[in-house]
Amino acid sequence: MAVLNITDEEKVKIKNAEPLLWLNAAFKKTITPSVTPSRKELFAAEARLARFAPLLARLFPELESFNGLIESPLLASQNTNKDKPHLYYKADHQLPVAGSIKARGGIHEVLHFAESLAVKNGIINEQNFDYKTLAEPPARDVFERYTIAVGSTGNLGLSIGIMANALGFNAVVHMSSDAKEWKKERLRKRGVTVIEHTADYGAAVAAGRAESDADPFSYFVDDENSSHLFMGYAVAALRLRAQLDDQGIEVNSEHPLFVYLPAGVGGAPGGITFGLKSLFGEDVHCFFAEPVQAPCMLLGMAGTQNSHPIHVKEMGLSINTDADGLAVGTASQWVCDATRHLLSGVYTATDQALYQSLLALKENEKIEVEPSAAIACLGPQFLTSEKGQVYLAKHNLADKLDKSTHIAWLTGGSFVPQEEYQNYLDIARRT
Repeated sequence: MAVLNITDEEKVKIKNAEPLLWLNAAFKKTITPSVTPSRKELFAAEARLARFAPLLARLFPELESFNGLIESPLLASQNTNKDKPHLYYKADHQLPVAGSIKARGGIHEVLHFAESLAVKNGIINEQNFDYKTLAEPPARDVFERYTIAVGSTGNLGLSIGIMANALGFNAVVHMSSDAKEWKKERLRKRGVTVIEHTADYGAAVAAGRAESDADPFSYFVDDENSSHLFMGYAVAALRLRAQLDDQGIEVNSEHPLFVYLPAGVGGAPGGITFGLKSLFGEDVHCFFAEPVQAPCMLLGMAGTQNSHPIHVKEMGLSINTDADGLAVGTASQWVCDATRHLLSGVYTATDQALYQSLLALKENEKIEVEPSAAIACLGPQFLTSEKGQVYLAKHNLADKLDKSTHIAWLTGGSFVPQEEYQNYLDIARRT
């Protein structure tokens, strides 16, 4: 087995599928100038999304009132009081168009590819910078010759499939065995080709990549290795900073920010972590959240730079979890290497805890999410655990908790059919 930066006690807990908080020994307070990717790419991604905003408003009626901006609100918890940290929810479950955190990254990558084709074919040039024309025949005649493909457990497939289809591309989504049926049907109704695989996420990605590589007119969106996805996700940090400013929420050495991000293969939480550390430096502390049966990012981040992350099955785990968006066996090496010094730690939780969190969100906040998103809400309790106290003491944060802000990143749920969500509630009430 590869060398991992975990203790014997942590290894036992991982193998026994017991919840734990793992602290990243490679964590550094500040982002270093030599880190790859760069801040320049972050702002380039934001600018690209702005260029496409008029087109997005034209393609998706739900974006008209937002002038083509795909963004979610920052919601204050209804249960914060003077004895609790200031808790907020980044409501990516409400993101328009795709209904999950994957909207920014997935849509950004499709737009990046479309823009490159439009420039290459002279549709966008110095004389024509009107991106709305990309919805018209000259551009669509080009786009329809190409296929955009992706491997997904569900939500990334929705964002890629919906955006690619709207622009006129042929869209193909390779779905892993744990993907929800309603997500497959939503894509099919949009005219997206869904290819189902009996194996897990990694196998679906490998099959999709191989099929795409064999076709010169096919573009594969690689969640494991894509800087375009990563930077699309990172744009969320810029949007969050503006929302914090609008609400008068300070982030500085006396008012630290803690962010809890559900993690699958790592692209979305990794990109957001990169963006947040780029903007807030040592004043923000990011933690990934994973199911006990699929802690792939924990194992990946506990490895060494340039080493391929191990599969969770090497720890005797099954990847059997109802948090389908997080049901991934092997982390992205690219993301691990890009964020290894930026991440504070990873916590893991049982499906039972996810459902209890899902039920609490519904009853206390009137917020409806899917199980994958509910894991984010468990972050504060891990931070106040014995291991969390070690982290707070090491970074001189213990006496600043009463002035801190905590954000649970709610990654998906608004597209869940009501009968499916009711099933989640029924399971939660039985646990």
